[in-house]
Amino acid sequence: MAPNRQPAFASVALDVDSTLCGIEGIDFLAARRGERIAAEIAGVTDRAMRGEIALDQIYGERLTIVRPTRGDLAALAEAYARAIAPGAAEAIDAMRANDVRVILVSGGIRQAIEPMARTLGFSKDEVVAVSLTFDADGRYAAFDARSPLTTQAGKAEVVTNLLASSRLLRPVVAVGDGSTDVAMAEVADTFAAFTGFARRANVVERAALEIKTFAELAKVVLRGVGARS
Repeated sequence: MAPNRQPAFASVALDVDSTLCGIEGIDFLAARRGERIAAEIAGVTDRAMRGEIALDQIYGERLTIVRPTRGDLAALAEAYARAIAPGAAEAIDAMRANDVRVILVSGGIRQAIEPMARTLGFSKDEVVAVSLTFDADGRYAAFDARSPLTTQAGKAEVVTNLLASSRLLRPVVAVGDGSTDVAMAEVADTFAAFTGFARRANVVERAALEIKTFAELAKVVLRGVGARS
């Protein structure tokens, strides 16, 4: 019998904060406002990622406290680029070389994620995140409250829409580290908990797989395939 030459998964829905990159974007922005705000926001973010409070309750509140400027987002974009997970670029290239679709699905801020994503070869259509708006002086005005990604279960809706539009193809593996990522397990064929930066027991318990590195992710996705260079 001829060996299976197809990847195990046709698509990957990939989280950004603490998965593709080793930072939490909102925590980085809060740190630019001083120790008190940094500690407050970091604590709330961690509780949300553990599933102790719903993202719906805190998404807008955190931004209202931090009020990031365009300049802050430029600094965050640079921080994302510096914090890309070891081996991520190579793993993503290998998956794409075998016709696997990779799309970023993040509750983070689109304007900060896109520059990093471009360095990894992602197009705008392959980045789904939350946009902010600013006033004429570059100060924070609002976030896109219509985005499902500002809610606890919103990533399931996003993946469903991506499948319906054929931007993702089945079988799809969803990969993330937080409780909001677990929602993707409802619609993806497999959910993998990424624990290379943060290991949350409630997320690992809901996952079919635990993955610690992007080299492991590539092996899972390309199982049975001789990767084409």
